Amino acid sequence: MANLMLRLPISLRSFSVSASSSNGSPPVIGGSSGGVGPMIVELPLEKIRRPLMRTRSNDQNKVKELMNSIREIGLQVPIDVIEVDGAYYGFSGCHRYEAHQKLGLPTIRCKIRKGTKETLRHHLR
Repeated sequence: MANLMLRLPISLRSFSVSASSSNGSPPVIGGSSGGVGPMIVELPLEKIRRPLMRTRSNDQNKVKELMNSIREIGLQVPIDVIEVDGAYYGFSGCHRYEAHQKLGLPTIRCKIRKGTKETLRHHLR
């Protein structure tokens, strides 16, 4: 768990922030007000469908490098995920996703955008 204390000018208050995560990254960062726009959250790996996984292979050297980096400093860039009708689909971040799998991490930080079935079909082309 990390604590952060910010000291502001006397006209403003001081406050502290506390956060923890399974992989060293911030757990949840809310999206825009009203649920509009992307949100960054930790999702369980098993909740993310990878429809293109069978058609593409990852560079195993890159996966190993990412594993070392994630082990040392956590995931720095979330993977992009599309949510369609409550299901999550990942099309980018394949190396980061595999690194999390191999490290045995239960969750991964994701930037989630809501999409339609038409958006999903477009990504599958």
